[in-house]
Amino acid sequence: MKLVRFRTILHSIKSHLGLGNVPASSSYSTKKAERSSTISRWKGSMNALYRRISPVGNPGVSIVPLLDQWVEEGRPVDKEQLQVFIKELRSYRRFRHALEISMWMTDKRYLPPTCADVAIRLDLISKVYGTEKAENYFNNVPETLKGLPVYSALLNCYARVKSVEKAEAIMQKMRDLGLARTSLPYNDLLNLYYRTANYKKLDSLMHEMQEKCIGHDKVTMCIRISAFGATSDVEGIDKTLAMMKSDPNFVWNWEVYHSAASGYAKAGFLDKAVEMLKKSEELITGKKSNRAYEFLITQYAKFGKKDDVLRLWELYKKNHKIYNNGYIRVIPSLLKFDDFEIAKKIFEEWEAVNVSYDIRILNFLIGAYCRKGLLVEAENLLDGAKLKGGKPNQKTLLYMAIGYFQNNQTQKAVEAMEEALVICKTGLKPRKEIFSACLKYFIGEGNIEGAEKFIKLLRNKDIISVELQDRLLNYVQNGKSNVDELSAFFGDSLNQNGESHLEPEYDISESKKEEETC
Repeated sequence: MKLVRFRTILHSIKSHLGLGNVPASSSYSTKKAERSSTISRWKGSMNALYRRISPVGNPGVSIVPLLDQWVEEGRPVDKEQLQVFIKELRSYRRFRHALEISMWMTDKRYLPPTCADVAIRLDLISKVYGTEKAENYFNNVPETLKGLPVYSALLNCYARVKSVEKAEAIMQKMRDLGLARTSLPYNDLLNLYYRTANYKKLDSLMHEMQEKCIGHDKVTMCIRISAFGATSDVEGIDKTLAMMKSDPNFVWNWEVYHSAASGYAKAGFLDKAVEMLKKSEELITGKKSNRAYEFLITQYAKFGKKDDVLRLWELYKKNHKIYNNGYIRVIPSLLKFDDFEIAKKIFEEWEAVNVSYDIRILNFLIGAYCRKGLLVEAENLLDGAKLKGGKPNQKTLLYMAIGYFQNNQTQKAVEAMEEALVICKTGLKPRKEIFSACLKYFIGEGNIEGAEKFIKLLRNKDIISVELQDRLLNYVQNGKSNVDELSAFFGDSLNQNGESHLEPEYDISESKKEEETC
């Protein structure tokens, strides 16, 4: 199963935990009426506080001084609205800032946390500082606050990092305490077994749910279908769908059919997969159905259905205001068909209505143009973006470097690669032959100083080890220039003819990665 589908499942599971971007549905969630009341009051004085917090996008800049200043000005603080702030920040993956508010609430305002508050903080700690810190926090939580939400949050943390033994241990603890009475914890563990391909354990856990009369909700069934799809078990998918149809109490949604479509496609049954997508479309409802359109657009593209991509895009525009994520989905979907004309037209539509320039959207076109050797088009697009405030990031420059290499414009390629290394933080990992090609260029030009600087830059950005840095420096300083020997330092990344495979990786999943790293 592709990661993009797994995220759909995770989103549903987190919604039950109260850890996702949608209102939780479990017993410890804030009531709907309370949420509505809180959000409406947010339009009052506390809205001014959020307006101060919201622009601080850099996670390295603390928002605590802003909170302290608010209190020093004699302004009121409402716990429910701070909880809304936390939820909003988490929806934008601003976990560090959300954690700061959570800590500030108890440390500075002495607002006693609820069981749900503790669960959310545990989740945030794990995302900001790692599982070990989350464990330490859990161990120091008073037993009176260690209810289902907190144990479920810890289980979710273990599942997220694929720690099977620890997840199983905490699940057993929940059984012993009588907390494993709903599908919520079971879904977390099922999901983990699915992700780690432990299908026998997954089957056993499903059987346990049946024995204990724990209902299989839509999340459970999505995981079950996905597991069948991962093993190309079409009969299993058929039986699961039939079982759900025979249950008058089962609540269908678009994600169930979406999972079935992915499973059928993996098994090679494309017609059935497309049929499931059509059924999934029929269940798209509500104001927050953007995600459904976005997922289905990418699936239709994956199945080679360009007309359906365009049809669904028009429906999406008709029913919703399109934000950046919609363009991030549709543009690369169309580029899978090499339809540069329509993709560029949609890009220009986005460019015309957006004040803030999201370089990720440009990168899809830059990457595609470079992949096809259309460097002039890529350069023109990049120049135009710069005039409108767009700043190329490391991925933009990496794509340009790849394009230059493929078109034998080596000097420009090396310059672009050096610029990408300078502006990135650490951990840039393009295909290794790019480094070989850059060093080959420096050596070929007799520019040993340039080669040394390039090698040291690789080390400074934590791309190569100290040992490899020393070996490479020794290599170039000794005047060697054999490309086969050079490429061997980075692994077998050149083909037998010494030609570089420099085609850029091309996947819409890049849109979900944090742009803070390389």
